[in-house]
Amino acid sequence: MRSWLALFAVYIFWGTTYLGIRVALESFPPALLLGLRFTLSGAILLITGRALNMTIPTGAELRRTTFCGFLTLGIGTGCLCLAEQWVPSGLAALFITTSPFWMLAVDSIIPGGDRFHKPVLWGMLIGLCGTLLLVAPVGGSARLEMGRGKVTLGFLVLQLGSVGWCLGSIWQKRSTTTVHPVMSGAIQQLAVGVMFLIPSLLLQGREARWDWQGAGAILYLATFGSIVGYSAFLYAMETLPVAIVTTYNYVNPVVAVLLGWMFYREPLGLRELAAMSIIFLGVAVVRRMQVRRRVA
Repeated sequence: MRSWLALFAVYIFWGTTYLGIRVALESFPPALLLGLRFTLSGAILLITGRALNMTIPTGAELRRTTFCGFLTLGIGTGCLCLAEQWVPSGLAALFITTSPFWMLAVDSIIPGGDRFHKPVLWGMLIGLCGTLLLVAPVGGSARLEMGRGKVTLGFLVLQLGSVGWCLGSIWQKRSTTTVHPVMSGAIQQLAVGVMFLIPSLLLQGREARWDWQGAGAILYLATFGSIVGYSAFLYAMETLPVAIVTTYNYVNPVVAVLLGWMFYREPLGLRELAAMSIIFLGVAVVRRMQVRRRVA
């Protein structure tokens, strides 16, 4: 029962972070948002880990862990914060559903990874069709009244973020470690937070609007996105099959799209729903082919 509750927490909390980032961006620039969020969550996780007698990585492992955090959080989440200045939170979540495809591509390039097979390529092509349906220019409000250029730029930035997230995740997974994953996450978050916080305070501190709305959004992202959501994800990965846990890739965008429509009246029409279904179909085909190959 606890395992399913943990997975449900990942479904909900990671899905709400897209809206949380949009709210926080109304008060803070992207770099300052990242610095405040991850410095707070990293410090809390580090203090908690030390209280539970978890060891801190040192030497080469510390440098490797920090670099993986820069790829996943600095580039991955950083690009998300940057892109949500141009595209709505729900559409950003849909664009990130291409991450499983990037994961396969990055894994195949790095020596020792799985190679492409025709069924997997078919799944990726299906997902690409759904993505093109979202990005292709049309008239009216479906393009969010934001202009084709901004939507395309947001899409490209999010793909860069997805590559960074996948590269850091694969690198971290293939690296040998002697510390608990929670402590690795604490080091990654704290390092990325400090890296963004100090220069952003000096350069953008006066641009920020220090109000309760922004502070509440940062606190929510740090608590439920970085601490609760991350811990629930680790617990679910340890107690449930990976194929089940990775279904959060399907649920998070649905939560993000619904919340964006509820709070900001972001467009949610047949075009968006059709594209979402096509992308999810592509991801499902890829996942199924991966499971079959591993069983074989």
